[in-house]
Amino acid sequence: MKIFSTHFVLKGKSDYKNLAPVFPDILRALLEEIGQMPEEEEIFQMFVDMNMVDLERNRKPEGYNRKGKMRLIFPMDRKEFYLKAYSKTTDMSRLTETIRGLLTSAGVKFDIVQNDRTDFD
Repeated sequence: MKIFSTHFVLKGKSDYKNLAPVFPDILRALLEEIGQMPEEEEIFQMFVDMNMVDLERNRKPEGYNRKGKMRLIFPMDRKEFYLKAYSKTTDMSRLTETIRGLLTSAGVKFDIVQNDRTDFD
C-alpha cells in the first residue's frame, strides 16, 4: 500500500524552533526527491529563509506548498508537519526515513502517523 500522507507530530517539549537546525536539510531532501531542486542556490536559499524566520521565532512556517509530487505542509491547528503526495504511485518511504533521521539527530521528539485520511480541497 502506498502512503498518501506522512505526519511528523511534535511531542513533549519539541516545538517549531527545534526544527530550525535541520529544516534546510529537510527541504533539500524533499526537493531532491521530487526533482524540484532549483538550479540556482539563491532560489533554494530563498525558500529556506522564508521558513527559517518563522521557525526561529517558534511560529508555524510556510513549508513547501507548490505544485509537485509531494508537498511539505505545516497545518494551522496542530504542532506537526506532513508530507502529502497527490498521486497513489508516489512512494514516500525513503524521504520519511531521511526526515526521521534528521529529526532524531537534532533531538526533536515526534511521532509518525501515516495515511490519516486528511481531506484536501
